Amino acid sequence: MSVKAKKHLGQHFLTDKNICQKIANQYQKSRGCKKVLEIGPGMGALTEFLLKNDLDVWAMDVDTESIDYLKKNFPALEGKLLEADFLKADLNALLGDEPFSVVGNFPYNISSQILFKCIDFRNQIPEIMGMFQREVAQRVAEPPGSKQYGILSVLLQTYYDIDYCFTVDEHVFNPPPKVKSGVIRCVRNDRDKLPCDEKLFKQLVKMSFNQRRKTIRNSIKPLIKGKGLDHEFLALRPEVLSVDQFIELTQLVASVI
Repeated sequence: MSVKAKKHLGQHFLTDKNICQKIANQYQKSRGCKKVLEIGPGMGALTEFLLKNDLDVWAMDVDTESIDYLKKNFPALEGKLLEADFLKADLNALLGDEPFSVVGNFPYNISSQILFKCIDFRNQIPEIMGMFQREVAQRVAEPPGSKQYGILSVLLQTYYDIDYCFTVDEHVFNPPPKVKSGVIRCVRNDRDKLPCDEKLFKQLVKMSFNQRRKTIRNSIKPLIKGKGLDHEFLALRPEVLSVDQFIELTQLVASVI
């Protein structure tokens, strides 16, 4: 029995066992967390090596065919196979309130949304590790000053330290994707609570990058509504600001609105 890759689910099955082992070995058990949720396990190419690394592996997939395959071929996952959509799933109901890390060869069509949901559960997820479309992986890991640095970069780097691990070529997949892939590791940092309004922080980051060719002053005009606000950051474009500088900007805006 095998599973047919489904285009609408963004499935590209990794076939190179050496690459699978290399990816699994990137997991650092941050904060001692051995419980991992693998998203989109497919036929278990990565699952096999996560299990060999003495981890408490749970697996989630929306593909019934994949779930059936894993039930037959990975008895160690009994009771830990979740047929659900990660983006819609009630993670606390499925996994409880204890820490768990998120790993996987993530479906490219929803990988950014997966990361945004992980941010929402950041105090329960000490580590995110896995493979993304290379462009997304690079964007997440890029420092300020890069054209690729954007909303996802800032919001994820606010709460995680990120390493770009390595690039994976197209030919090791079935079917091969049209793009290269990149493996990243995101480890929860010590920033538990921002020294600013977190909702306003997120709003400012999004407003700034939604018009990234404009200066920040022009991008956030609807928010400050002509208030007398003067700061060097306002004359800059968003891609040059670090996380700490966006926090400072949030504090500044909060003082006048």
